[in-house]
Amino acid sequence: MAMWIQAQQLQGEALHQMQALYGQHFPIEVRHYLAQWIESQLWDSVELDNPAEEAKAKHLLDSLMAELQRKAQHQVGEDGFLLKIKLGHYATQLKGTYDRSPLELVRCIKHILHSEQRLVQEATNVSCGSGGQVLDSLSQRHQQINQAFEELRLATQESENELRKLQHSQEYFIIQYQENIRIQAQISSLASLPPAERTPRENTLQSKRATVEAWLTREASTLQKYRLDLSEQHQKTLGLLRKQQTLILEEELIQWKRRQQLAGNGGPAEGGLDVLQSWCEKLADLIWQNRQQIRRCEHLTQQLPLPGPMEELLSKLNAEITDIISALVTSTFIIEKQPPQVLKTQTKFAATVRLLVGGKLNVHMNPPQVKAVIVSELQARALLKNESTRNDSSGEILNNNGVMEYHQATGTLSAHFRNMSLKRIKRSDRRGAESVTEEKFTVLFESQFSVGGNELVFHVKTLSLPVVVIVHGSQDNNATATVLWDNAFAEPGRVPFMVPDKVLWPQLCEALDMKYKAEMHSGRGLAEDNLGFLAQKAFPSSNSNNPDDYRNITISWAQFNRESLPGRNFTFWQWFDGVVELMKKHLKPHWNDGAIMGFVNKQQAQDMLLSKPNGTFLLRFSDSEIGGITIAWVAENPNKTGERLVWNLLPYTTKDFSIRSLADRISDLNHLLFLYPDRPKDEVFSKYYTPPLSKAVDGYVKPQIKQVVPEFTTPNPEPGPTFMEQAASPPVGNTPSFNIFPQMSDPMLDADGDFDLDDTMDVARHVEELLRRPLVNQWSGQQS
Repeated sequence: MAMWIQAQQLQGEALHQMQALYGQHFPIEVRHYLAQWIESQLWDSVELDNPAEEAKAKHLLDSLMAELQRKAQHQVGEDGFLLKIKLGHYATQLKGTYDRSPLELVRCIKHILHSEQRLVQEATNVSCGSGGQVLDSLSQRHQQINQAFEELRLATQESENELRKLQHSQEYFIIQYQENIRIQAQISSLASLPPAERTPRENTLQSKRATVEAWLTREASTLQKYRLDLSEQHQKTLGLLRKQQTLILEEELIQWKRRQQLAGNGGPAEGGLDVLQSWCEKLADLIWQNRQQIRRCEHLTQQLPLPGPMEELLSKLNAEITDIISALVTSTFIIEKQPPQVLKTQTKFAATVRLLVGGKLNVHMNPPQVKAVIVSELQARALLKNESTRNDSSGEILNNNGVMEYHQATGTLSAHFRNMSLKRIKRSDRRGAESVTEEKFTVLFESQFSVGGNELVFHVKTLSLPVVVIVHGSQDNNATATVLWDNAFAEPGRVPFMVPDKVLWPQLCEALDMKYKAEMHSGRGLAEDNLGFLAQKAFPSSNSNNPDDYRNITISWAQFNRESLPGRNFTFWQWFDGVVELMKKHLKPHWNDGAIMGFVNKQQAQDMLLSKPNGTFLLRFSDSEIGGITIAWVAENPNKTGERLVWNLLPYTTKDFSIRSLADRISDLNHLLFLYPDRPKDEVFSKYYTPPLSKAVDGYVKPQIKQVVPEFTTPNPEPGPTFMEQAASPPVGNTPSFNIFPQMSDPMLDADGDFDLDDTMDVARHVEELLRRPLVNQWSGQQS
């Protein structure tokens, strides 16, 4: 309810904008009386473009109806009686409006709440500024834009007033002109009269005609001056309109598109589209008003031609205003929801396009069709040069036609493509070492519609962010690298889809940190020491672990994801992406808890651990395996008394954690005591341990896999079973002895001192298989 309380404090234009959010589609009374309930619902959890979410939206609609009915029943007294009837009416009205399309109710309320939040925030910023505090740059920019709109509104209103004066003056001029013609006709009719009678009357009329003609001559000059002044005023207004439009389209909208692109790398959501639409609609309204004024001036000029340059001036003004509105319409046809940038063939995908000025220009009165086609990088360049590429595409998209629909609740005109699928792709000849995962395509959306009663016809088109087409999941890793590099380093206004071949290392660090934080859903990104570790991996010839030493070094695309790291069969990106995949699938909570150090090499781990007590361990990412993480710990050398060594388990991968979690594996290893530097392991990991298994039922006992390192196996300090819970079972005779861990003649260490747990896991799986058999099979003939 806090938001509604603040919204009621709005004043002036902000209050007017807030009131305009409501109407028959959602009455303001409903917002008022159900404020607390409305603000407590999870509207943002409903995905509007997902038809499967309709059941969730229907539940919210039914709950809203129930709340309205409940509120109505609690009204008492005379005023309460009227309110009770009113709320009941609103419940019926809303159910009739949204019962068949509950997602539209969610869309409506989300739009209202986000708009209220924006208006309250803007008002708060302004009030802070008036208190002497400096407004942030965003608020200052918005304030400048709103001030410019007010200037334009006043200038347009002044032009309207002057135009009306001109029209009235011209109407009076025409009346006087007709009077002059009438006088001339009267003079001509006197010719048949005798001179004595004709002369005095003719003199009177001639005098009157001379007066009228003198007035007409003076007034013609005045009218011409009015027309020239008004044209000059329109010229100034068009200059202001063009300046304001440039600011909104070439700065604000471009910045929104840039934020949208960075969001593809994990940056914050672009937001602010409703604000942009409100500005673009104001522009459209002002441009259209000025265009109509210029058209009326043309009509007045045609109605009463006067000598001078007016016809040419008005023709130029008309061409300029048409050019301005064309730029506005074509630039505001945008992609609100981008198609996936790694696009797999034969896989369903979605996208949404929106025309920001569609509602204001009534485009929805004749809903336009929108078509989507996939084009290559070269075809995209040709499109931007206005070279003909009609009927050219680089593949076939199914379900690629849509209709732009007007959503009255939000005032948006958009087309939702929910079930597109790329059936096939036609690749171009690749250059040099370029692979298929470096080839970029784009989805072209285009439409045609008219405004002003077919007065102006627009053919609009917009290109998606670059997409990389893959046919198999194994290509996803390299395709994501292409997308990340493009999103991070693309420059506004570039030739599609040019990006620099080299960038400064800190620039890449920023992109990697953004990606990592987004995948971890955490504010804990890559610290300075993490970036130092990555720098050493990217530049193996450098021995420095100081991040400052890499600030002026450039890294090329080839170093990033074309050339393998020294002594490895994978690239820098492939290693990093493997870490990200492992973390987000299995280890995200541990990273966010600060339990995983990760970016530490073997030598660093050894130096850190040898200064700590035995049993201290840390978790670091494997240098030798993609998507691997290992446990390093310090312990006595079992072969040499008094010597301490740092041991490294063979790296775990996603496959291992799908069998048993990291926390459970750490719990299994009793020789691991403290997480570096000195945190007891149970304090860090116990909340993630798997609870003990339940007792056996129906004659079966449940197996449990447990990890051991034979050289460090010690009795379990906690009493209880190791592999399975003991449960009631049929009496048996001689209980067989299961030798689960055979004696190992050789240590289970690889050449680097890493343990290989494959053999022990095989034994565990054998035990699991054995224990899955019914007891009657295991102990046949031994039951009493």
